[in-house]
Amino acid sequence: MIRQPSQPSQGSGQIKFALLLWAGLAVAASPAPAADYQVTENDQEIKIVTPQLEAAIRKQGYVSGVAARSLLDKKTGFRDAGFGLDIVDWIMEPGSDEAYREQLEPELLYQAHNLWHGKRLKRSIEGPQICTQAKKLTPEVIRGDDFVAVRQGFHYRTAAPGKKTGSRWTQLIVFPAGQRYFISMDRIDAVNSSEAMFLRIDMPGHLKHKQGDTFQEIYLSYLGGPEGQRLPASEFFQNFAPDERFHYARESHPAPERFIRAYRLRDPATGRTGPWLAGMTLDPGVVYEAWCHQRGYVCMIQEFGGRPVRAGGSFSAAFVVGYFDTMEEMHAVYDRYRGATALNVSPAGWQLAPASADK
Repeated sequence: MIRQPSQPSQGSGQIKFALLLWAGLAVAASPAPAADYQVTENDQEIKIVTPQLEAAIRKQGYVSGVAARSLLDKKTGFRDAGFGLDIVDWIMEPGSDEAYREQLEPELLYQAHNLWHGKRLKRSIEGPQICTQAKKLTPEVIRGDDFVAVRQGFHYRTAAPGKKTGSRWTQLIVFPAGQRYFISMDRIDAVNSSEAMFLRIDMPGHLKHKQGDTFQEIYLSYLGGPEGQRLPASEFFQNFAPDERFHYARESHPAPERFIRAYRLRDPATGRTGPWLAGMTLDPGVVYEAWCHQRGYVCMIQEFGGRPVRAGGSFSAAFVVGYFDTMEEMHAVYDRYRGATALNVSPAGWQLAPASADK
């Protein structure tokens, strides 16, 4: 089992650590054993219980990612406050589908110029929307000495005119021992070509609330300068379109040092402030577009890729999702794993790797 090096010191230690990461070294987050993890499974879900977290991965119904309200932070007693974490949609590209809209399966139609999608024109390459329409997945549990992981996947079954079906989505979710977060990856192995193919996901996930009762503030690292922007809940009391406010697009924004979106939880019954729940995209350069807007709930869509992909090629992104007491802690964890886009898992260990390792 290859384990993570100790936290690097300044100077040469950081250089050595960076070289190890870029070589694809396995970076298991703790040497502590995972023997006390509890994993139970039934027809509906896989449930994972660690000393720090509880989580469920759905097999049926609303699938992909970690199920809504299932990620429990045992330290504080708080849960995620939305529809799920690292939730997956369609394979898409920029442009309009107007010329062939009448030929599309209903699940591939994409309407712009509204409060849901804003003004930017996009079209689906393959569908369906996995979270709502795949209906049933067959996730696999992988156990190691100091982690438990889940692998799941789906072959897209509908496509736009002139496109093939069958691109494969793969998701890996790793729960490292001793941590209040999980590490995940979404990957597409494509059967079609596109000049700017991307995958749409929810990262960390949408946020349900009634006038800010479930959260105190939102942090977006890519807006407002090097330190990012902290937005009070009151900014999300009224609906607005994705591209009106708090919007990020690679073409118009410089790549930030870190790509983090987080919300500070609040107990709706007592008003007590909880931890940050953060979703971190470990290579900021893979993010094509992201928005954080209000449409009855806070919608945190993210699209990654957006670069040329040939049939037979692939692209992926890696994430850290979980609980943090401070922004300093959040940033430190991000910096530990920065630059990764790929994740590999076997019983021998889990391995993060950078963009150069992608096909």
